[in-house]
Amino acid sequence: MTAITTTRLKLEGLHCAGCVRRVERALTELPEVEAARVNLATGTAEVEHSGPPAPLIGAVEGAGFGVARTDISLNVEGATCASCTGRIERTLLAQPGVLSAAMNLATGQARVTAAEGLADARALARAVTEAGYPATPLTAEARPEPGAAQAAEARKLARRAWIAGLLALPVVLLEMGGHVIPGAREALAGIVSETGLRVVSFLLTTAILAGPGRSFFLKGVPLLLKGAPDMNALVALGTGAAWGYSTLATFAPSLLPAGTAHVYFEAAAVIVTLILIGRTLEARARGRTGEAIRHLMGLQPHSARVVTETGLEDRPVELLAPGDLIEVRPGERIPTDGEIVEGQGPVDESMLTGEPMPADKAPGDAVTGGTVNGAAALRFRATRVGRETALAQIVAMVETAQGAKLPVQALADRITGIFVPAVLAAAALTVAVWLIVGPDPALGLALVAGVSVLIVACPCAMGLATPTSVMVGTGRAAEMGVLFRKGDALQSLSGVATVAFDKTGTLTEGRPELTEARLAEGFDRGEVLAAAAALEARSEHPLARAILAAAPDHPEAEGVEALPGFGVRGRVGGRDVLVGAERLMAREGIALGPLEAEAATLAATGATPVFVALDGRAAGVLALADPIKPSARAAIAGLHRMGVATALITGDTEPTARAVAAELGIGHVVAGVLPGGKVEALQGLRAEGPVAFVGDGLNDAPALAAADVGLAIGTGTDVAIEAGDVVLMSGDPQGVVNALHVSRRTLANIRQNLFWAFAYNVALIPVAAGVLYPLNGLMLSPMLAAGAMACSSLFVLSNALRLRGLGPLEARS
Repeated sequence: MTAITTTRLKLEGLHCAGCVRRVERALTELPEVEAARVNLATGTAEVEHSGPPAPLIGAVEGAGFGVARTDISLNVEGATCASCTGRIERTLLAQPGVLSAAMNLATGQARVTAAEGLADARALARAVTEAGYPATPLTAEARPEPGAAQAAEARKLARRAWIAGLLALPVVLLEMGGHVIPGAREALAGIVSETGLRVVSFLLTTAILAGPGRSFFLKGVPLLLKGAPDMNALVALGTGAAWGYSTLATFAPSLLPAGTAHVYFEAAAVIVTLILIGRTLEARARGRTGEAIRHLMGLQPHSARVVTETGLEDRPVELLAPGDLIEVRPGERIPTDGEIVEGQGPVDESMLTGEPMPADKAPGDAVTGGTVNGAAALRFRATRVGRETALAQIVAMVETAQGAKLPVQALADRITGIFVPAVLAAAALTVAVWLIVGPDPALGLALVAGVSVLIVACPCAMGLATPTSVMVGTGRAAEMGVLFRKGDALQSLSGVATVAFDKTGTLTEGRPELTEARLAEGFDRGEVLAAAAALEARSEHPLARAILAAAPDHPEAEGVEALPGFGVRGRVGGRDVLVGAERLMAREGIALGPLEAEAATLAATGATPVFVALDGRAAGVLALADPIKPSARAAIAGLHRMGVATALITGDTEPTARAVAAELGIGHVVAGVLPGGKVEALQGLRAEGPVAFVGDGLNDAPALAAADVGLAIGTGTDVAIEAGDVVLMSGDPQGVVNALHVSRRTLANIRQNLFWAFAYNVALIPVAAGVLYPLNGLMLSPMLAAGAMACSSLFVLSNALRLRGLGPLEARS
């Protein structure tokens, strides 16, 4: 009888008894569920069921509710190839509550998404450890410096490689020195005998396999016995076979067929040495892929100069608290996020935003930790410290993107899942064929061919092909002010056919100015501006600041209500006031009269008309002009050169939108739409292919989330940034071009890596098996196979590291 277990799920979206019934019904309809009880007060579901909990989660989500999730990171040791990552991921996915798992060979970290309360980090680490890969939970406090693990691994591997090399050198000289110095081996054999030379080689090779090379056997043999062999198993089988055959030929040659008692100690010794050298170089190269993260983390100073009652005190940044008053001298880095209270001057923010021009700062302005103060001394009040700072959040975003598994890797994962067993089968078939049809000495030739197949086919390069390129590409993008919040956006962006832009704050400065006010008969300019400013004082819209600047001495408003996509309403001095777009006036049934033509005239110049109504009558129309960003035209032209179409989707009026689009060279315009209308407009553009949307405002969040790729302007609202897949830290539209450039170059790099990783194995396995021997007598030496295998991984890594030279595209109109 199947065991019944009780699983407790934390639910999201429960509001009433009807919600409870829907969830319970969805759960009890599953055949494996015995009973389900949902508690509205605690927001939990207790389910008695058989089998894994994954179907329960699917049933809850299918009913329209959510299951709380948690992210868990593990530091995993011993993963060396694509088959290792596949085994680790399968082990994690088999654990209760785990919804997704991704092992990154380049960083040595596994990231797991699980149902909250069902998965424990220690239990997951224990499961991975039992699978043959020592793992420990990775917490934010104990997160190692990027590249530190690879550097430590490289030092350890280097020591083992040196020891193996020193021990292998005499073996190679004894077995092959006669080819360099004729008669040398015969002379040595005359002194200590041929058997004596073989015993020396046996002792040295045994020391190599038992010392520097023992990890191949300690890791590979248990996995082989479990039926899940990895690269270590292939190396252990290959070197073990060469050592075992040679040992037999040394101490019991009579057990072998006549003429086949040859020794291959040098092959086993050199294979271990070459693989250790390759892994050392590989670890060093993998460490360099995290250089961008180290650079970002290095931007924060270690200490801050805090102003106290007794004077200035140097304090470690870890001990800073919100509210601390901090002094920064000219040329120093700002230690944490804050708000200036004293001093005025430029601050270089290029390291975070990619914007080369310093930003002028004055009291009340925000400063960001990691940026560089200019020529003036500043004092600022700390607002965010530690993991809450913008720099820490940027590092977290980049780490998340670097740990992602791209869809392009799916094919590689499917192939590597069966690759190692297929290699073992190919090696066995190779040995069998040589034994059956091979010339004398068939046994020796079969051994050489089988070992060569095992060694040359190790799938290290396949496992490194994608993550190394992703790490370097996203890291380089971060240095240009482009943050990929979601790793799969790196691939999705490369294939977009159209980039749609919001207008205000995205293509324009977002700092509009009141250029003109045209009034209806009987209304005074001062009263209309004051009434409008009173309402706009409560608004977050960029246009509000322009109206406020025109009437700073405005009265207080009451009952102010924001009308997203329309405008704002309220009462000022006992009068009903409406401020907003023409559609607001139409919705409220307010006749515009001559103001309608006046608005059309203003919009044709590129200004945005904003109507004001007092007590149900149209009082005036205000012209607000928002200058276009200097780089906008070059960004649009750059996208067109890259073969990408552009569109403008805005809530502004049709004439204003078309005037801006004509100036920038944008052909497709959708104007006068509400936030929901932007989503519909994106659906219309999808007929030409995937669509990206660029925006910065609260009303852009739905479109950013609905687009195939959402690019949020980093100077915009937090809601827009959270909805975006990519964040452009500066407000420069050229960041869109750079993001697309990085995306395409990184994907091209990944495809190159995958091609060469697969092509290498496909090409060399037959050569290692000996298909060329009947034609020209050529056999691939196991030593050359080991060298070639190491070179394939280094090729993939060096190709990925080329992305470090990637720079922003030059802006050209």
